Amino acid sequence: MIFMTKTMRWYGPNDKTSLINIKQCGVKGIVTALHEIPVGNVWEIEDINERKKLIEDKGLEWKVVESLPVHEDIKKRTKNYEKYIENYKKSIQNLAECGIEVITYNFMPVLDWVRTHTDYLNQDGTKSLYFHKDAFVYFDVFLLKRPNAKADYTPEEIRKALLYGQSLSRKEKSKLSRSVLLGLPGSTKNFTSTQILKLLEEYKNIDEATLRNNLILFLKEVTPIAEKASIALAIHPDDPPYSVLGLPRIVGTKADLQLILNQVPSIANGLCYCTGSLGAHPENDLLDILETTSDRIHFLHLRNVIKDIDGNFKESDHLEGDTSMEKIVEKIIKIMQTRKKSIPMRPDHGFLHSIEGKELYPGYSLIGRLKGLSEIRGLEMGINYNLTKN
Repeated sequence: MIFMTKTMRWYGPNDKTSLINIKQCGVKGIVTALHEIPVGNVWEIEDINERKKLIEDKGLEWKVVESLPVHEDIKKRTKNYEKYIENYKKSIQNLAECGIEVITYNFMPVLDWVRTHTDYLNQDGTKSLYFHKDAFVYFDVFLLKRPNAKADYTPEEIRKALLYGQSLSRKEKSKLSRSVLLGLPGSTKNFTSTQILKLLEEYKNIDEATLRNNLILFLKEVTPIAEKASIALAIHPDDPPYSVLGLPRIVGTKADLQLILNQVPSIANGLCYCTGSLGAHPENDLLDILETTSDRIHFLHLRNVIKDIDGNFKESDHLEGDTSMEKIVEKIIKIMQTRKKSIPMRPDHGFLHSIEGKELYPGYSLIGRLKGLSEIRGLEMGINYNLTKN
């Protein structure tokens, strides 16, 4: 039998969830990054090995980086983009030399994942991540006051957003802004409205076609370096998989993924298959995407969401969302059998349980992820048993 390589994300020495906490969950590996290094700078071998030693001293391994951030200049292809591409190439080479096998990254402009609520209260008292369309439109149009934002929404959407906003206290409006403007993963600092508006202005002339072209040009530069170093690049889908704040999004659908993989047809140019991000798009068939990209999937994020026709979606239990995790895991097992190789996986996000304190990084409580991990492990074991038996 071939099983997924179980890992968990760790945000480094400042993470309140320690390596020993994670090891006790029964995982083999750590997924992490050098979050303290400014975006665009080279990850030096000495720094990579120092972090690797911390992990290995606890009896764990570090084979997957999440993430090696792409500088905004590269995405816009302006200013110092050539310098930052060269730095990215050097970081790829250094990571490969240190034994890293997969580099996860994304090409989302300005913001990574976006939620309106980072502590949505579920009926059982747990808390989860939530994207509420009315709340987001209210933030965009009436709190951030992005120029021409109203043009991106229907009159009915704006009416509902205004009605929603009228129910919020001053404190709740401030909390909404903080939730939407969370910084980069691994950071505890929020963007300010002034900073975001300035960054959005720099993207005013960049549409989907331009951003997509910039991604392909970037991949054509860095993929040969990764291929030569025997390290895999795994792009993470956009989250949410559609435009936010007027920004282009180009990694959200099957067509998007096929274009990226076809334009740079190297096994080193691959995908981080995230069931949550892809599952938030109402038109995505996750099993079909899994089938058509199977040979280029280098990393797995397994989580679940519940969405509705109004554009709202909420993180759900790993086995109880819109995505059939049973069918997904069964297909993954068959892919690994065909490839004769394990694929690294981590349970992505999790509920905050009342026994725990406040999360440092929303969605990354230990117990919530441990629950998801145990459910997926049991599911995988049962499916493997049935496949062998039959």
